[in-house]
Amino acid sequence: MNLQEKLKNSPLIFDGGMGVYYNNIYNDGTTCEEANILYPERIIKIHKEYIEAGANAIKTNTYAAKDAVNIEAALKNAKEAVGNKDILIFASIGSISDEEDEAIYFDAVDTFISLGVKYFDFETFTDFTVQEALAKRIHDAFGNDAFVICSFGILPDGYSANGFSASTLVAAASKSDYIDCVGLNCVSGPSHMAKIISKIPNRPKLFSAMPNAGYPTIERGIAVYGGKPKYFAEQLVEIYKMGVPILGGCCGTNPTFIKEACNALKNAGPLVYAEAKKTDITHNEIESELDRKFKAGERVIALEIDPPSDDNIDFFMDGAKRLVNAGADSITIADCPVARARADSSMLAAKLKRELGVEPIPHMTCRDRNINAIRALLLGLSIENVHNVLLVTGDPVPTAERKNIKSVFSFNSSVLASYILELSNAGLIKPFKMFGALNVNSNNFSNELDRAMKKEEAGISAFLTQPVMTDKAYENLALAHEKLNSPILGGIYPIVSHKNAVFMSSEVSGVSVPKSLIDRYFGLSKEDAENLAVELAVETAERMKDITNGLYLMTPFKRITLMENILNNL
Repeated sequence: MNLQEKLKNSPLIFDGGMGVYYNNIYNDGTTCEEANILYPERIIKIHKEYIEAGANAIKTNTYAAKDAVNIEAALKNAKEAVGNKDILIFASIGSISDEEDEAIYFDAVDTFISLGVKYFDFETFTDFTVQEALAKRIHDAFGNDAFVICSFGILPDGYSANGFSASTLVAAASKSDYIDCVGLNCVSGPSHMAKIISKIPNRPKLFSAMPNAGYPTIERGIAVYGGKPKYFAEQLVEIYKMGVPILGGCCGTNPTFIKEACNALKNAGPLVYAEAKKTDITHNEIESELDRKFKAGERVIALEIDPPSDDNIDFFMDGAKRLVNAGADSITIADCPVARARADSSMLAAKLKRELGVEPIPHMTCRDRNINAIRALLLGLSIENVHNVLLVTGDPVPTAERKNIKSVFSFNSSVLASYILELSNAGLIKPFKMFGALNVNSNNFSNELDRAMKKEEAGISAFLTQPVMTDKAYENLALAHEKLNSPILGGIYPIVSHKNAVFMSSEVSGVSVPKSLIDRYFGLSKEDAENLAVELAVETAERMKDITNGLYLMTPFKRITLMENILNNL
């Protein structure tokens, strides 16, 4: 009888959280994975405690251990703890965040396969990328005898740290022919996990749930979970009653938690699958004047003003008012450009909308915020009736400053767009008009165009380009206009001096300035240079007219009057 047949008769109950329990007991500076080799007796003892508590399945102590020597030691410890008992051993493969290290997963899986391990638990993943290929490798080795759990770490709000909803991730993993069981573990406490599971539509019948004991506090450098074993057990029974046959614990769940759960589950009755309750969600149209103009085929002019670096807002507000009066349809606001702190783009957008009735497009970078901060901003923008946003990865923090200023980069603009779309579909925010960046000056524009198409698939429905100054940029823009389904606003940056032209060409990433244009500014006075800037901007706008849906104008050096002159001559 294989494992899937066994699960029809009784639940599979896993152990609890090895890492937190180990640190609470020993706290001598070693990690639980290091102890596989340094202190194997400690790990064997903990495994035995969970088995004695009633667990009929344990995981190898390899969540963060991917090298062959440690894996072999961990498996040896698990086998010694199990002895002749009818206890299943699963290989634990924990999530890592660095995509460049995905080969580590395959090395770890290959090591376990070489040691004859057929059961695997991929734990606490925040997306569904590498797991299917790993699961295929396992099933290719062992066929139907293999069993692979793919488990996701979902926050109490129902989303992973990468911005994917539990429903989306479960649906993706369920489609795989090589994933035998999908589930949730860690991150959330038992009550929140129960609520999340109850809302997952079309949940597979082979499902696992391994919540944390609760939520931690830090005491003397140690994570302490205040959850109660009896309460944990009661919530695990509720999850079981939804039809979840594979249960266990994660961080903070010591053997006492598992013992309480095992005792409670003995009297829980037969396993009956319960479908998620359907909820009615009202989908609203995008509440954006810009979206209306795009749909009507009107040309749109978006004009960018940098936010101030201090709290003096008068120039910014006055400039925005003048430019809208001169013909700009929208004001775009950069989000801490060049990784330097400036006034928050979302707060300025709300102020423009509220006080001047201006249609703003705040930029939102993935560099400075995790998913919680992004969600908080989106909620605020929606409350303030700002329903446009430009999603960009963001300029990197200069190398010399990385010691004190840390980037986040937990996700990219495509993932962020998918997240915003999910929040909208769930009825948590009103729909947004999402803009993306398009670098027509890219040396490998085919790759840039592929990324733009992926952004469209994720929900981005309009693009703003980098400044268009070269023949190659025009060619790329024409190709994008042909291939993309979304409107494009062509970028125009008015160069105001020879020095400015040289700087843009030499130091600004993503901008190409031809030598012939740089030479035209040589020796010009300030007035003549500005006149040339207006002339070139108008020429560029005319040349882009048939391959764009409007313009994206960038204000240099606070020169509002220059931008008014350009608008008046378009």
